[in-house]
Amino acid sequence: MEKITFLNPEFFWLFLLIPLAIVWLVWKRNQQSATLKMSSLQGFKGTESLLAKLKPGLDVLRLLALSLLIVAMARPRTVDISNKTKTTKGIDIVVAVDVSGSMLAKDFKPNRMEALKRVASVFVDERPNDRIGLVVYASEAYTKSPVTSDKAVIQEAIASIKYDNVLQDGTGIGMGLATAVNRLKDSKAKSKVIILMTDGVNNAGFIEPETASDIAQQYGIKVYTIGIGTNGMAESPYALGPNGQLIFRMMKVEIDEQLMKNIARKTGGKYFRATSNDKLAQIYSEINKLETTEIEELKFYDYDEKFRPFVLLAGFLLLLEIGLRNTVYRSFI
Repeated sequence: MEKITFLNPEFFWLFLLIPLAIVWLVWKRNQQSATLKMSSLQGFKGTESLLAKLKPGLDVLRLLALSLLIVAMARPRTVDISNKTKTTKGIDIVVAVDVSGSMLAKDFKPNRMEALKRVASVFVDERPNDRIGLVVYASEAYTKSPVTSDKAVIQEAIASIKYDNVLQDGTGIGMGLATAVNRLKDSKAKSKVIILMTDGVNNAGFIEPETASDIAQQYGIKVYTIGIGTNGMAESPYALGPNGQLIFRMMKVEIDEQLMKNIARKTGGKYFRATSNDKLAQIYSEINKLETTEIEELKFYDYDEKFRPFVLLAGFLLLLEIGLRNTVYRSFI
């Protein structure tokens, strides 16, 4: 049901004149009526015509017309409001994920890689107005998904992350960062962000992490770095068994935190250490709050004026009152 509003509700104050108009009409009617004093009215009972009894209805018609005109002057109307959102300051984000064998360590449940995929998927869902890309790296790096606003594509790319033999094992942090920078360097977005994750130290690749961070800084790209791994020892893969399955053993968790801090500081980002599934989720939530997208909400108002029926009905009542007063009731004036 549409709601009726009034553009000029101050005109409703004119209804205070209606009682004055009633008093004036009654006074005028008494002034125009002749009086005759008689000792008895017994002989005149039943002689008053129906038209004479209905004559005060002419004043009622006039008052109704006046009331309708007051409502019309208040400008009744209905409004249909439609909303449209527009991204005014979008963010382009590239998530760079370490897919080396150590990401299968079981200090996260069920392992680091699967825990990361779950959290990254939630992160994408919470960024509906941003473009997101995905880079994976071990000793080498490649783009798994270019920067896109199609969230279904990104979610599919995240779900397909796994440890395999496509990339030579190792941790090339510089390679992963440089590839992510390459995806963003030509972006026209107001803000460009890389989320770089690793669980080890840089031991592969031909691009040094410091060089990659210098390039990121040059292009105005902010890098948030995340070190993944518990403090101390973790059950990690170290060899393949005769059946081709990975063999796990307790190994010390080593992350080059100083390097990750330097990259974040140089590019204006921040370093985080994720030591559990919950901590990893908290880190993504914090990054989500730090990098906010400005949204402009546009409201469109479609007004439908409703005063015309009131004016037409008031005009009809006035014409009816004038017509009756000058025809049927002319002899009663």
